Amino acid sequence: MMKALHTVLPAADLDRARTFYHDKLGLDPDETREGSLVFHPAPGAEFEIYETPNAGTAQNTQMGWMTDDLDGEMAVMRSHGIVFEEYDTPDMKTVNGVLEGKDLRAAWFRDSEGNFLCVSQRI
Repeated sequence: MMKALHTVLPAADLDRARTFYHDKLGLDPDETREGSLVFHPAPGAEFEIYETPNAGTAQNTQMGWMTDDLDGEMAVMRSHGIVFEEYDTPDMKTVNGVLEGKDLRAAWFRDSEGNFLCVSQRI
């Protein structure tokens, strides 16, 4: 039986990824393994970044966080140099980096390795 969720993200350069997550998101790994970093950003939450030449090839959301204050989170993240993606397609349109849905607001950004990350707020 599955019991825990463990997100895994690729990185072409593990040191660059460590610096990004520390400097931009204020996150430091709790564990360092051969070729990977493991983070526990909140109780019950875990993600790992592992070194691979395949990093940055996915074109979809790979990990997301929930927040109660999307605008506040985005302001802090922007002050640390995070740039949010802008989309204008038939399926989705962002304004100032934010997609407004019926019951969710969301914003996407890329980490140093090209992974698509999302921060969302239920409304």
